[in-house]
Amino acid sequence: MKLELVATATFGLEAVVRREIEALGYRILKTEDGRVTYMGDERAIARSNLWLRSADRVYVRMGEFEAKEFEELFQQIKALEWESIIPLEGAFPVVGGSVKSALHSVPACQKIIKKAVSARLGEFYCREILPETGAEYRIRFIAHKDRFLMLVDTSGAGLHKRGYRVRDVAAPMKETLAAALVQLSFYNKDRVMADPCCGSGTIPIEAAMIARNIAPGLSRSFASEGWDIFAGTDIWKEERRLAYEAADFDTPLRITAMDIDPKAVRAAKENADEAGVADDIDIIKMDMTGWEPGAGIPRGAGKDEPVVVISNLPYGQRIGDSSGISAIYGHIREMMAECPLWSFFLITSDKDIEKQLGRKADRRRKLYNGTIETQFYQFHGEKPPRRG
Repeated sequence: MKLELVATATFGLEAVVRREIEALGYRILKTEDGRVTYMGDERAIARSNLWLRSADRVYVRMGEFEAKEFEELFQQIKALEWESIIPLEGAFPVVGGSVKSALHSVPACQKIIKKAVSARLGEFYCREILPETGAEYRIRFIAHKDRFLMLVDTSGAGLHKRGYRVRDVAAPMKETLAAALVQLSFYNKDRVMADPCCGSGTIPIEAAMIARNIAPGLSRSFASEGWDIFAGTDIWKEERRLAYEAADFDTPLRITAMDIDPKAVRAAKENADEAGVADDIDIIKMDMTGWEPGAGIPRGAGKDEPVVVISNLPYGQRIGDSSGISAIYGHIREMMAECPLWSFFLITSDKDIEKQLGRKADRRRKLYNGTIETQFYQFHGEKPPRRG
């Protein structure tokens, strides 16, 4: 069954999600702000949910049209082939949003869409009342400037809910964003990595999962697992088995996570253990301003070895104070001078960071950490001399 699928993404991560989809072998149809549309089938639903690290959710695209009046909306919705996805018993709640559209009332749109889908399914299944006692087929509408995009949610809970976060600290970063930061850095399984302000450990945990090629969705379930289009097949079972077999548990990793807060250290250890990567990350209590490169932190790394530092620095809108942040900047500046081969990938809302570090970033990317606009600053280290 050919399907148009839509992977949604936090603004700024569309290119990362696009690359992930292409790596799974699917053809991209369109990339827009906040979403990537691609061709797939039933197996693509399972594979995408299990493997996409930086996407928010995966949807089936049902249609797109313009509507400025409720009657027009009703008729356009009723014309879509909902029965191709939703069976007689399927439950289909409606959620969505409307921006700069004539039909701006979200509750009114929900009511009309629900009524139109019910009418279409009722006619197809020859039923006046639909039971809605089966699996959930949550319908999402996105209305923007009178154009409606109609989707059915295959994921259920957002894809950032990996299942390993058993303990949180203040201002946790979403797993999907953390995975994107790692993929936007120079890190790979053969390199040394450190996060000096690790919080609950999300960035180093995602780095370890990427290095180990552990599918991020292996430890959770998805709304579409109970859908009728999978009835009589072993697609989900097969894709999970393939994902387990793809994991690399042999390559030794050198990842260090540190935090000044003992509660954060405990949280990071518990989360890493739940994710199955506790043995891959050295998690230590340390004030990063006391971090001395070449003293075995990260594990065995010296000043003359290329190290990738990735961190969500504390900034005033979330946590930290100005004096503490200034001390962190000062120490990073010293480390950049002492360790020219080290690369620093730092996300923050502080627009003065380049001035504080005395250096322009080699690259920067605007991203949103929750509702806060941030920049992902990339300070590249010198290329190491060739060996041999």
